[in-house]
Amino acid sequence: MTVFRGPPGRPSALVSWWRRSPPLGFAAKVSIAIALGLSFVVTWTTLAPTSSSQQISTERTYFAADVADPPPGALAHPRNATARAVHRKPRPASSPRGRKKRRSPPRSRRPNATPSPDAAALRSNLTEPEQANKLEPEWEWEDEQEPELSVPEDDADATGKAPKEEENDKAPALEWADESSELDAEEEEDPEAAKGKASKKKKKLPPLFSPAAHYHWKLCSAKSGHHYTPCVDFDGDGSQRHHERSCPRSPVTCLVSLPKEYKLPAPWPERKEKIWYGNVGHPRLSSYAKDHSWLNRTGEHLVFPPEESEFKGGARHYIDTIDEMAPDLDWGKNIRIALDIGCKSAGFGVALLEKDVITLSLGLTNDQTDLAQVALERGIPATIGSLGSRRLPFPSGSFDIIHCSECNIPWHSNGGKLLIEMNRILRPGGYFVISSRHGDLESEEGISASMTAVCWNVIAYNSDDVSELGVKIFQRPASNDEYDLRAKKDPPFCKEEQNKATAWYTPIKHCLHKAPAGIEERGSEWPEEWPKRLETFPDWLGDLQTRVSADHSHWKAVVEKSYLDGLGINWTNIRNVLDMKAVYGGFAAALSSEKVWVMNVVPVHAPDTLPVIFERGLVGVYHDWCEPFSTYPRSYDLLHADHLFSRLKNRYVCRMKCKEPVSILVEMDRILRPGGWAIIREKLEILDPLEAILKSLHWEIVMTFRKDKEGIMSVKKTTWRP
Repeated sequence: MTVFRGPPGRPSALVSWWRRSPPLGFAAKVSIAIALGLSFVVTWTTLAPTSSSQQISTERTYFAADVADPPPGALAHPRNATARAVHRKPRPASSPRGRKKRRSPPRSRRPNATPSPDAAALRSNLTEPEQANKLEPEWEWEDEQEPELSVPEDDADATGKAPKEEENDKAPALEWADESSELDAEEEEDPEAAKGKASKKKKKLPPLFSPAAHYHWKLCSAKSGHHYTPCVDFDGDGSQRHHERSCPRSPVTCLVSLPKEYKLPAPWPERKEKIWYGNVGHPRLSSYAKDHSWLNRTGEHLVFPPEESEFKGGARHYIDTIDEMAPDLDWGKNIRIALDIGCKSAGFGVALLEKDVITLSLGLTNDQTDLAQVALERGIPATIGSLGSRRLPFPSGSFDIIHCSECNIPWHSNGGKLLIEMNRILRPGGYFVISSRHGDLESEEGISASMTAVCWNVIAYNSDDVSELGVKIFQRPASNDEYDLRAKKDPPFCKEEQNKATAWYTPIKHCLHKAPAGIEERGSEWPEEWPKRLETFPDWLGDLQTRVSADHSHWKAVVEKSYLDGLGINWTNIRNVLDMKAVYGGFAAALSSEKVWVMNVVPVHAPDTLPVIFERGLVGVYHDWCEPFSTYPRSYDLLHADHLFSRLKNRYVCRMKCKEPVSILVEMDRILRPGGWAIIREKLEILDPLEAILKSLHWEIVMTFRKDKEGIMSVKKTTWRP
């Protein structure tokens, strides 16, 4: 330590001054202390803000950068860090002394997560300098809200629990049919479906059936009584029929009466040869039976002798004649699906059943003898329709062969439009068989000219002495080569916008649709032989191959494990089955080994999968369940409705048209015979009110099963009428 000293022997001036100065008084000491304090304050206030500002700015920039450039994961914190943040009190920004720089909380690196809206708002707030003082409160508020952030399913381990599933995304345990795949297929084919699905999430639809409704049933007052067929009978008068399908303006909510002498049909195959007359009888049928040997009324029964039919010599001889004319037909293998126009005894279809050919008999609406109803009572596939100005409810290229015997249809009239419709529904390379007893030269010349116009080739002609019928077999061209060689292109080719697939209330156009050309198009190749056809999924299906295959395996398991033994149904009394919402025909395919036939209905608002069903060797029609079905009362032994009503609820167009959805249940009551069964699979919000309505109809609830939000119900119709 060095001390400054003055010259030796003489004290320094400072020391001398100090010795000579009198001691300071109290006031002087206080003044000096105040002056020193003020100097300290001035110095500190000048230097301290710069340091504090720099500290706050650094902390705010550090946290804001983390939010502005987040990692792929969402903002999330461990539960212990969250708990500490919630209980920590924020320090005031005006007290910088002792304040430590705080790091942003740790975040788990979870990809594909989405920051919450609150985090986005926080990020925008932190970019404003004037919000620096709100940094800590905002940060702690974000911590409190963090547990509410959704977590992706594949990162459930990061939080310890899986996220909640939306109702529409959850696969119910009882949802055996893949409803989600159907919706996906619908959105692919119908662009409006995606919009509808989005709006469905935003707006909850009202219930399809009001749980508070009470139903009081009454019988229909139609003159046709227990034979009343809406859309066919004219104003409920059974003596007059619509020329084409025309439905009542108001929904039908009355019940069709039962015949007084109604009795349950016999099991198959006994019912094929004998039915109860009282179930189908009416004066016109009684008169018709007196003049035809193949239809005998014996006591209470109508009997159909196996050796008798509308063909002299029997139906078997008639088919053998066709075999000799065209050996390549190969019934039951190459030919699987047939359409018989102008249903009479249905002997043609009955004889082909022995050859493993399914023949759909088309009863014309102007046939007031209602022989198609007799065919259905016998357990033979049949439907009713009209040949007029509209297309039949079948997809294009559906049938392997079309047959018309003495049907007296003017194929060549009106520019040959009816023949053009046959050309549409007949498979490319398919066959058209026509036979007549009394040759009309003018009619035959007109038909020949019409056949030439559509390029159908006569491959065989024969006049059979036994049946006394002249039989001609035509074949539709399998390619467009013959059409291009026509000297007179009348009818012309249809325009591209004229869809050949649409068939519901679609007028027949005077034009020909081109045959499929590429192998990726349906109909360009003949299907596999039956029964391989049922389980072969052609290449033209594309991505649908997997779906159809899965649908086939799925329904096969359901039918074998549940339907045949678990629902209380006696399948020996089941012959006519109606699948009210078929998709790919998996349900019908699963029943192919049983003694039943299935009419597959594809709703007109659903994806158009009916061509797939025909391609597999099964039959079906298009239909809108907001209208009555084209069949007679008591036609079916079993109805299958898999999420039919939820589909109607999801379709805004159909819901607007279905003013009273309960009319669908009334239609089910009409077309199902007493003692018949219905299998209904639905969401519980629809199944519960359905059960109440069916109980009001006095149907027997045999079995119900509920799990999660889905359920299945097995019900049996009784003979009750109001």
